[in-house]
Amino acid sequence: MTVVDLGAAPGSWSQVVREKLAKKGEPGIQGQIIALDILPMDPIADVAFLEGDFREAEVEEALAKSLSGRKVDLVLSDMAPNLSGVGVADAARIMHVCELALAFSQQHLKPQGALLVKTFQGSGYSQLVEAFKRVFDRVSSRKPAASRAESSELFLLGRDLRA
Repeated sequence: MTVVDLGAAPGSWSQVVREKLAKKGEPGIQGQIIALDILPMDPIADVAFLEGDFREAEVEEALAKSLSGRKVDLVLSDMAPNLSGVGVADAARIMHVCELALAFSQQHLKPQGALLVKTFQGSGYSQLVEAFKRVFDRVSSRKPAASRAESSELFLLGRDLRA
């Protein structure tokens, strides 16, 4: 399995994926994990880390080199913009990073691949769901058990790219 973790720092999702891909009783993992972030991240065993903005040509080239022509099974996006405290502006920023992850996935996912993004229910959410439905055959949302009940945080999952 090949996994790309966008907005990876500090590395929580990469650590979880690494545990899932670990070979029982053996060193290493069954697959490849590439973590990207504009912020530095402490090394994680078996995780390749690229520091930089994935929209920049040199980071995109480094990712392409890491993938060696392979398509991705799963894209995780825990990207979060700098928030201003102005609800409408922050909602637009959050939707923008989700749309970036969606565009990235359209380029790099296998046809049966999946994209999981962290987002927030509120302004622009229904448009994001519609954008996912145009790209994926199956779309669902999940509220993590660890999320506070009053939090609008949720995860949007798209599976199986539309032909």
